[in-house]
Amino acid sequence: MSALQKLRFTELNHSECAGAPVLKSLWDRFDFSLLLSQSGMMKRSGTPSWLLCFLYVVGLVSNCSSVVQMAQLADKDALLKVMFQPWKLTQYTLSRFFTTSFAWMTFGKKRVERLQQDTLTRLSDGDVVNLDDTHSAHPYAKQLPFLSWLYDHSTKTYAWAMNLVVLQAVLKSGLEYPLFYRVWHKPETKGEGLTKLDLARQMLLMLRESVTCRLWVAMDRWYLCKKFFVFLEENNFDWVTKAKRNTALFRKVIEPGTRRERFVPLTPVMLIREVFKDLTRQATSGLSSISIPGIYMKRPYTTINRKGKQVTKQRFVPIAAVVAMRLKEDEQPDSNPVQTEEEESPATYRGAYLLISNRFDAPEQALQTYVKRWRIEVFFRAAKQELAFEKCHAQSEAHHHAHFELLFAAETLLAVALFELNKEKTSDEGYTHGEMVRGLFHTRCQVRVKNHKGIQRISIDCDIQVRQFARLIELFWPEHYLMLLWVTPRPELYQVLPRTA
Repeated sequence: MSALQKLRFTELNHSECAGAPVLKSLWDRFDFSLLLSQSGMMKRSGTPSWLLCFLYVVGLVSNCSSVVQMAQLADKDALLKVMFQPWKLTQYTLSRFFTTSFAWMTFGKKRVERLQQDTLTRLSDGDVVNLDDTHSAHPYAKQLPFLSWLYDHSTKTYAWAMNLVVLQAVLKSGLEYPLFYRVWHKPETKGEGLTKLDLARQMLLMLRESVTCRLWVAMDRWYLCKKFFVFLEENNFDWVTKAKRNTALFRKVIEPGTRRERFVPLTPVMLIREVFKDLTRQATSGLSSISIPGIYMKRPYTTINRKGKQVTKQRFVPIAAVVAMRLKEDEQPDSNPVQTEEEESPATYRGAYLLISNRFDAPEQALQTYVKRWRIEVFFRAAKQELAFEKCHAQSEAHHHAHFELLFAAETLLAVALFELNKEKTSDEGYTHGEMVRGLFHTRCQVRVKNHKGIQRISIDCDIQVRQFARLIELFWPEHYLMLLWVTPRPELYQVLPRTA
């Protein structure tokens, strides 16, 4: 029989942030420390602002629900204590920094500009920009100026929340990352203030300051607005969305006797019924679609009449009309705000929908673009489940803006890591966002510090299961000491961090 000795109490140098060095290398790759400084982020209590922001990003990946937990994580986690020395990051320092009004939107703009300078993250012709909105509930406060009483369709309840309009980039390579966000405030009087379409225009124009290529904009039926379509085409955007039941469409026909052109009105449901039998004859599984040519839509345009006055008239414009079924979003509950009016519901017939786009010359490409729209819903789910999207309960609006911008920065780094991790794998072999976060960026490890010939060595021992992320460790493991300084690394001044993971 084995003898059980008495319990001994020793300080174990364990960490739950084994992937923090990888996150640090990605942070440096996109110069986020420099961008924060350029955006006017100043020191707080002598601590560099970029160090506080990096800790916040690590805290988001660790799903910390407050700056108190982030400060405790930095104080108790063995690896973070080594990374952040000699600074001691307290809850007071974090709270005072993130409740100060800084130009966080400027940082977001500079982040997107920096991403366009990297060959991996640069947008090019044919890439997709997803447009959608989501709620960030604040269950512990009400009647704050930046909150609105909104209906949450997922929980079927009303809540005090912020309504974020978000842009997300999806590249042809498969890489996807968030671009911008804006907060929509519910007006006290209907018709006042900026609408979600106005906020979308602002963000798309901001994107145009750093991107000149022709892009797709994929959106759900809520954003179906003819004036918005005109804006998109004037700014070199193609668009695709799902038609509503009341969307007015026309078919051009030639009269047999006079040979005159005539536009016959029809509804989206009529178009779906026309091709539904042929649609069901296609494959019984997977996406099925049929394109219907010769469909037009009335669009407004501004002109000068004979009296010299500016007037708005309508003209018929050809569009792509694609009937599709078995879309990815059909497998999930509708994430749009509840619609009480019948005309706001989507045009559907026995599970088939009608997609419309300005690219009447490329209906198949329009369909594949709309399929990618579901990626923004996946981003919302991952952000809420894995990145503490709705766990910022501060009463300061400035803190919420810092929270969302740094969450977008964290998701950008994780998106690049996930893309590199799955680059050489098939869809069945690849890892999900959650598997990567839990398996590498938020996993336990042991930290050992030794002196070797006058140089301090830091060794990190991980479980053998972390070996599945060897590609990421090989690509992004830092070669030198982990202090977050805005300087050029010099080996003689830094401690060595061998790849022992």
